[in-house]
Amino acid sequence: MKEYSFYSVIIGTELLNGRREDKHFKFLNQALRDRGLKHAGSFVINDDTALMERVFEMIKKDPKSVMFCFGGIGSTPDDYTRKIAAKSFTCKPLQTNQEALSLIIEEFKDGAYPHRIKMANIPKGAKLLKNVVNQVPGFYLQDRFFFTPGFPSMAHPMITWALDNLFERKEDKFFCEFRADCSENDLINIMESLPKELELSSLPKIQGNKKTVDIFLAHKNKEQLDKWCSFFKCEMKKLGKEIII
Repeated sequence: MKEYSFYSVIIGTELLNGRREDKHFKFLNQALRDRGLKHAGSFVINDDTALMERVFEMIKKDPKSVMFCFGGIGSTPDDYTRKIAAKSFTCKPLQTNQEALSLIIEEFKDGAYPHRIKMANIPKGAKLLKNVVNQVPGFYLQDRFFFTPGFPSMAHPMITWALDNLFERKEDKFFCEFRADCSENDLINIMESLPKELELSSLPKIQGNKKTVDIFLAHKNKEQLDKWCSFFKCEMKKLGKEIII
């Protein structure tokens, strides 16, 4: 099964100045987790063309990258995403996509002119993403780089379609989790003894003077998971560290 690094880029000055609250990260993160996939990184950036270009270029350099970009594909003067996407991913200017143009005209009739038709200008070679709210499509390039509107009601169905149709679900993993009555530092030597194929996360907590750490272990093979979960707990017992839950 092919490995991917999933990134999200959420564009909108209004998110950073507090006028709106982002709803994309939580949705995408859960959608990926539901399919056994991982979110490698997320960026919330303002409507700055140079910054957008730098973020796109960085993600493009990762050969395993898949990017979901939210916002900035409209027709207002501060919608730069289409232009920067063309520059970063095709090195060519925008061109009118005839299918997108027909959809926009069908939806808005005379109201498509003079501004809405600009949304049919997308990067060369882009494929369309269906908009279930109106017919103004999103688009994607190389089956890896996806560009959607900022409106969750439009963007989220596009993302769901892409994940369901273009990417394989990973096998569900078995997991065990417990809380240790000690500091994270006390358990580092045990953590370093675990095999790399075992998924590990540790989350330290401090309440007053009391330190605890939540341990999460996961593996696609239940026998291997049970083996290393028992190993972890036995090593803790040798150190005199207790499991709370």
